[in-house]
Amino acid sequence: MDTKASKHKDQRVGVFVDGSNMYHSSKALYQTNVNFGKILEQAVAGRRLLRALAYVIKSSAQDEQLFFDALKKQGFEVRSKDLQVFSSGAKKGDWDVGIALDTISLAERLDTVVLVSGDGDFVPLVEYLQRTNGCRVEVMAFGESASLKLKEVADEFVDLSADRKTFLLPLRPFRNRLIRGNRQPEQPAN
Repeated sequence: MDTKASKHKDQRVGVFVDGSNMYHSSKALYQTNVNFGKILEQAVAGRRLLRALAYVIKSSAQDEQLFFDALKKQGFEVRSKDLQVFSSGAKKGDWDVGIALDTISLAERLDTVVLVSGDGDFVPLVEYLQRTNGCRVEVMAFGESASLKLKEVADEFVDLSADRKTFLLPLRPFRNRLIRGNRQPEQPAN
């Protein structure tokens, strides 16, 4: 259901971003990163933003703190937790339960929940928020990687792939690579 008439400036909005889902989807589909500032702007759509939460996994990557700081500057409260590494070498990092708990605990103060994830595990959460709290639930994700059922149960689905120029950061024309020996970046080919 896509009803823009259901949006109005007095709606109280909460935005909940599944950072891992968005990161992996954008990398797998487009080999680039998400423009979270533009996602927040579109999610709020001129309404009253009460909370914007971004859920991230700490993995000791070199630039991840810069990313977390950038999310804060864009208006997100950042919730982070460490990547779990099991003795078998398997790794796990998701925030599904944390996102569900936060949306349920905040739902009575919200008119609209914007879930930024394509994860089908959130279908029962969306249905619960609609049924129990009367919340409008909007989902934003990449159409190609989003759960079909999640798209169906949402009051509105925003396909980020439909406007890649807005929702994705531009690809760099070349990567700076160090040439062995002289430590100078490679120049792009003409």
